[in-house]
Amino acid sequence: MRVRDELRMNVNQQPHMASPYGQPQPGYQGYPQPGYGGGHAPSGYPAQYAPYNGPGSAYQQGPPQGYSPYASFPSKTLATNLVSDLSSSSPLDLGMRGPPTSGAPPVSGAQNYSQFGQGETQNGPPPMGAPPQRPPVSQTYTPAAVNLSGPQPPYGQQFEAPPVSMQQMTNQMASMQVGSTAPSPAGPGYAPPSVSQAPISAAYTPAAPPTFPLASTAPTQPLPTEAMAQAPPQSYYRVPPPAQQPFSSTGPTQPQAPPPVSQQSFPQVPPVSQPPFSTALPPGPTQSYGGPLPPTQPSFQRPLLPTSQPSSFPGGPPPTSTPSQFPGVMPPQPPVSQPSPYHSGPPPNATGFPPQVGAQPRPPLAGMQGPPMASQGPPMASQGPPMASQGPPMASQGPPMSQANHVPPSQHGMPPSPTNASLSGPPPQPGMQGYPPQQNGAFGQVRGPQPGYSGPYSGQPNYGAPSAAPAPAPPAPKRLDPDSIPSPQASDMPPVQKTRHRIDPDAIPSPIQVIEDDKANKGSEPFTTGVRGQAPPLVTTKFQVRDQGNASPRYIRCTAYNVPCNSDMAKQSQVPLAAVIKPLATLPPDETPPYLVDHGESGPIRCNRCKAYMCPFMQFIEGGRRFQCGFCSCVTEVPPHYFQHLDHTGKRVDCYDRPELSMGSYEFMATVDYCKNNKFPQPPAFIFLIDVSYNAVKNGMVGIVCQELKTLLDYLPRQNPDVESNIRVGFVTYNKVLHFYNVKASLAQPQMMVVSDVADMFVPLLDGFLVNVSESRVVIESLLDQIPEMFADTRETETVFGPVIQAGLEALKAADCAGKLFVFHSSLPIAEAPGKLKNREDKKLVGTDKEKSLFQPQVSFYNTLAKECVAQGCCVDLFLFPNQYVDVATLGVVPTSTGGSIYKYTYFQASTDQERFLNDLRRDVQKQVGFDAVMRVRTSTGIRATDFFGSFYMSNTTDVELAGLDCDKTVTVEFRHDDKLSEETGALMQCAVLYTTCNGQRRLRIHNMAVNCCSQLADLYRNCETDTIINFFAKYAYRSVLSSPTKNVRDSLVNQCAQILACYRKNCASPSSAGQLILPECMKLLPVYLNCVLKSDILQPGADVSLDDRAYLRQLVSAMDVAESHVFFYPRLLPLQQLDVESMSLPVAVRDSEERLSRGGVYLLENGLNIFLWVGVNAQQELLQNIFGTPAFSQIDPNMTSLPALDNPFSKRLREIIESVRAQRSRYMKLMVVKQEDKLELIFKHFLVEDKSNNGGASYVDFLCHMHKEIRQLLS
Repeated sequence: MRVRDELRMNVNQQPHMASPYGQPQPGYQGYPQPGYGGGHAPSGYPAQYAPYNGPGSAYQQGPPQGYSPYASFPSKTLATNLVSDLSSSSPLDLGMRGPPTSGAPPVSGAQNYSQFGQGETQNGPPPMGAPPQRPPVSQTYTPAAVNLSGPQPPYGQQFEAPPVSMQQMTNQMASMQVGSTAPSPAGPGYAPPSVSQAPISAAYTPAAPPTFPLASTAPTQPLPTEAMAQAPPQSYYRVPPPAQQPFSSTGPTQPQAPPPVSQQSFPQVPPVSQPPFSTALPPGPTQSYGGPLPPTQPSFQRPLLPTSQPSSFPGGPPPTSTPSQFPGVMPPQPPVSQPSPYHSGPPPNATGFPPQVGAQPRPPLAGMQGPPMASQGPPMASQGPPMASQGPPMASQGPPMSQANHVPPSQHGMPPSPTNASLSGPPPQPGMQGYPPQQNGAFGQVRGPQPGYSGPYSGQPNYGAPSAAPAPAPPAPKRLDPDSIPSPQASDMPPVQKTRHRIDPDAIPSPIQVIEDDKANKGSEPFTTGVRGQAPPLVTTKFQVRDQGNASPRYIRCTAYNVPCNSDMAKQSQVPLAAVIKPLATLPPDETPPYLVDHGESGPIRCNRCKAYMCPFMQFIEGGRRFQCGFCSCVTEVPPHYFQHLDHTGKRVDCYDRPELSMGSYEFMATVDYCKNNKFPQPPAFIFLIDVSYNAVKNGMVGIVCQELKTLLDYLPRQNPDVESNIRVGFVTYNKVLHFYNVKASLAQPQMMVVSDVADMFVPLLDGFLVNVSESRVVIESLLDQIPEMFADTRETETVFGPVIQAGLEALKAADCAGKLFVFHSSLPIAEAPGKLKNREDKKLVGTDKEKSLFQPQVSFYNTLAKECVAQGCCVDLFLFPNQYVDVATLGVVPTSTGGSIYKYTYFQASTDQERFLNDLRRDVQKQVGFDAVMRVRTSTGIRATDFFGSFYMSNTTDVELAGLDCDKTVTVEFRHDDKLSEETGALMQCAVLYTTCNGQRRLRIHNMAVNCCSQLADLYRNCETDTIINFFAKYAYRSVLSSPTKNVRDSLVNQCAQILACYRKNCASPSSAGQLILPECMKLLPVYLNCVLKSDILQPGADVSLDDRAYLRQLVSAMDVAESHVFFYPRLLPLQQLDVESMSLPVAVRDSEERLSRGGVYLLENGLNIFLWVGVNAQQELLQNIFGTPAFSQIDPNMTSLPALDNPFSKRLREIIESVRAQRSRYMKLMVVKQEDKLELIFKHFLVEDKSNNGGASYVDFLCHMHKEIRQLLS
């Protein structure tokens, strides 16, 4: 039976009546950390969670009005049940269960946490040797589903009161059902029920509510005693947690058995607009799913606690993060979605919050002992069984189980462990704490051994010991399952209160899981491009490409590799049809660069009508004498010199000898017809224009640039590495006036010429301004030595900017060549001159309708200047060294319109920023670049290119003009239908770029791409690439802020995403309850990545983000490729304590959430612009000694920007990793060391994108619920 891998998450959004906030978390003293709105809610709870403001609206800041800490959170308390969509059996049914029979808990051996036999369902690392279960690469249509069921009231509402009477409660529970009927035990991933398991008890059922049939059965195999390592604990306190305090005096006093696995939270009446859960009662008692059952126990009655999680030990301490069966085992923890604010004193006792008058007694908090309820979904990473933070088993892995409750029974006779085992991240090690082992992340089908994963982990801090049997096993290699980091000892664990129980972050799609699965499935085989419509491996996977007729994904990535056949289908799905094209991308050393084809005087062979270039899509007919164009179907004569006979299949016999007939990418030598004014171009020139005003001299920039250029000029780009570069160079310095330098080889000393008439710029010399480096080396070096001395005592603070670019442009015009200007600039150009600017920074406009004006240039002068630059082939790269506002939105117009780059070094200091600046400058000067480029994208009949995004200029609707095009720049093209497409022929595109190489050759680079066409929506959704869709959405949104308020831009993004997913749900997913959020397998990460775009500094800035930074990032993202945008929006977080120095592989990344950080760990975070090294306060001395050369946390210098070169394997390997990570990115990333609880940590936390952000951005969990609500509104 084929499993349809639909990752279904049942997130029953039943109101959880636990108090939404646990113990207050005082702000970090000295660094108040505002929650959403920065205010505090009544009763001293920090208002960390702002509500969503209803459908489609941006998230409102500030706590909800009238909010009480005891109110329930109907819209956010969600349970996730991962229900796999089995093609042969019906979906799972989770009804309520009747009163259990009593009986002693089974005394059988440790149970497999996942409750499925190995090889069936499990999402963590299986014991070594389990066969990998992987879907074939081309798998049948397999949606993934995340089920967020239950009412989703709008976010901005007041929270309702819990049901009043017991009867109401029962009635509500009786009408609740998630999914439909239980899948047959024969379904994949289901073992026969084990006899040793008692039925689950439903604690807290005064009347007999309907039972919950739970899909799944008992484990068929015992598990290691030591539970697997969990995601790292994480809060930040150095104080012992508070002593156990009873929460309230109400509630049963005798210890009860832990609540049953299957127990549903007490629902509130669903809003009328939403269909209630079906009331059909499932038959008879059923097996539990997802974990050994807790001991049965007669149901008992007790006063109604406003909690959706019946606590067995109301008098005990607040529950902690591990669902252990004993009070005191589990530390409280912060909300999953939000980094906990930290404090340095002990948190107030739980008893410090008297219940409000008339309020029901305060219940124990979520995360209470005992398994979490169905409504709450699987235990949080931080709290429950450690999940493979890879999230739910993805569809590809087989049927995910309804994942709410994988909790083992308590082991009898174990004393409760001390309460100080609190940790805000993952749970304490079950092995240490005394409850049965749980398979790490046991959701879904077993995954085979992953590269870089070891087996299970013991709870001891020796990282990574696999366990194969109930007895502890010897340690294994130091690599882990993603995100499972051994928890520190109980004493390390911080007393952070788990404020509210919602969807388990481990039960929702995990980016890390998807990335690791893709590496395992697609990283080993070369990717051959010959198959039309085949989606390539993800950008995070290392793979080799073999060009067999389509362009490599390094050159072109598409949002969809199955294009809808007609525009109606495209409109219905709302999936953007776009390609991200990087025409001059650098290939890895093991791949062949495009071949150069020279057809001599006659030039490339082209279609007569549409002018497409010869490519594998052309069909030769009439014995090879003519060819039919694949784009427009026009028939063209083959020139006599190009004629060749055809073989029996109709192919030319020389097909494989000619790159243009067999390859996806190649170059043609262009003839003189392709050159300006019908004459071959001169070699290009580089002109360096250096600001020598007071600020630039004082911060050391002038001296550093001059010193570096002396050596850098030997590394100018060249076509042939053995021949010296024929690029000529020139030098200008400026403040309010411009100084040109004559560095002719025959001069003994350079000569300076000053142009003070900046209103009418001209170049005062022709001969001697642009020179060959090797001929004029002595004069150039003399000049570079003199410039810093000449201006050392300058008092001139004002600068010009427009005339500087005009000067470079005029010099290139005079030399009749294309080229590049390197402008080093420090301040707002306020001196009287063309392009003069004023300071218009106004934070009050942020968030208003006028905010868009801040992204627009304040004068039109630079747009006109940019147009002139493009016409001449003058590309501008701008290096900014601002100490205050410089209006990047305006200064950046010329660089972004000419295909140039902007580099920004705010508050530049030579000591700390020199390395970053020089590495950027070296790479910028040396990288391969084409000049005077024109790009055109042709498509086959039926679609056409309609919109373009990137750093370029367009004078008409088809030609993308780039004064410079380097190996990092991308152009994103959106396509629209203008006719029907056919499934037989597919859709074709050809990107042709005409450019001048750095030695003056005119060339055409051609990239061809064929994708499939489909008439079924299911086929479209099976073959999309989420990373590319996000790249497109980000560019689209970042351009939209020029014309619309950011709130509208965010809303339209959410709306489009909801439409994409709603269309899938309506037309492709198998029928299921409206409470399920069902995501297509290849788009299951769309919500998490889209949320990262919505929370980005451009669309939702924090108070500390300057307007310049936003304009800079906006321009930067507009030209990013997919790999860069991926890591920019979802940074890579590597746990270094799991680094294996013997292995060349990196430790598996962990998810970007604070609760994944272990106080005993050291983590490397990179996002393409920064590298952070985060050091936990309890990091092992040996680890610190190996990295920093000191065993003491307090002695680590947070100001260091490079690691000491120590003579130990760990230090060497770590420095290699940092260098290799830097080499993968187009910008040099400065290293920042962040000590836990240090002030820099606020900056670091900004990049933990799955958490709530200080600027009001939602956490991943909250956003997923919001998306679900939007989808349901569209469907209803």
